[in-house]
Amino acid sequence: MRVLVSAGEPSGDAHAAGVVAHLAAAGAQVEGVGGPRMAAAGARLVTGIDRLAAVGLAESLHTLPAHLRLLRDLRRRLDEGRYDAAVLVDYPGFHLRVAAAARRAGVPVLYYIAPQLWAWGAWRLPALRSRVRHLAVILPFEEPFFSARRIPATFVGHPLLDRPPPPERTWARRLVGAPRQTPLLALFPGSRASEIGRLWPVFRAAARQLRHAIPELSVAVSAIPGQRHDGVDEFIRWEGDSSVLLAAADAGLCKSGTTTLEAALAGMPLVVAYRMHPLTFQLARWAVGVRHVSLVNLLVESDVTPELLQGAATPDALARAVLPLLDRDGPQARAQRAAFAAIRTALGSPGAAERVARLARELAA
Repeated sequence: MRVLVSAGEPSGDAHAAGVVAHLAAAGAQVEGVGGPRMAAAGARLVTGIDRLAAVGLAESLHTLPAHLRLLRDLRRRLDEGRYDAAVLVDYPGFHLRVAAAARRAGVPVLYYIAPQLWAWGAWRLPALRSRVRHLAVILPFEEPFFSARRIPATFVGHPLLDRPPPPERTWARRLVGAPRQTPLLALFPGSRASEIGRLWPVFRAAARQLRHAIPELSVAVSAIPGQRHDGVDEFIRWEGDSSVLLAAADAGLCKSGTTTLEAALAGMPLVVAYRMHPLTFQLARWAVGVRHVSLVNLLVESDVTPELLQGAATPDALARAVLPLLDRDGPQARAQRAAFAAIRTALGSPGAAERVARLARELAA
């Protein structure tokens, strides 16, 4: 059994690694587009992803040549009959083109972590329907959404549930280096350079304002080794597992994305913020079909976490929204934690990677 597994960014590499491990354990030969986690799980990498990842139309233009070269290479490999099935993980702008090449080559495609067409991009539905054999979706409302539009889909559960449970809070604070008795604010400005460039300055300014209001406040910043955060020396720089910081913090300021779900599962109250290129934002305002950007709010269909986007994400506004959450026993923090209790149930049960690998083997048979 020969399977192509493709992930276009670090989060996809993490989600795909479990699938690769299960495929390899079943005797499959896996080639992939991914990163170190896929390689460690047993995939032979066709290329790495370090130069691919970008968010938004405007931000993606500088990565276009690398994407085009990779697409030509994958088309050639598919046409040569190297694969019995392809598993494409998230990253729809590129992977829908790979799916078209796979369809022409007669290779069935399983798409894992489907494009969020329920939010925006509904024009992609015909392409998804014609190019993809099956969807493995990770949010419970996605299976009926896609099935109603004649795209076979299976809810496999969310891959976050396959991670170890968050560590105990006192132990986590000791690891982070935060004093045990003082409030701790966690900052998650993102992992991509474009996100950090737009979010970090306002996150930093908001944290400074909160320190004026709470002089004993500790602030920790989640960062990847090698990333640059100007002015981070006045805070704790945390380069370890994000689950440790989520467990340690009293409240967080997070970019929109999977981090919001991680925070909910760890029980950390949060404020969600996002900024993007103005052109990308205008396109998104025109195309988005849902009220919320936070996955937490989408899952519970309520305004559980404050969302501050684009120009609304100012240091003053962020600081005002986070301040009451730093009181662990305050009404706003308690209300968020109460709502979080429903999130784990909604996300299904552990074992997403194993279910995806099983679907891939069925397609390849």
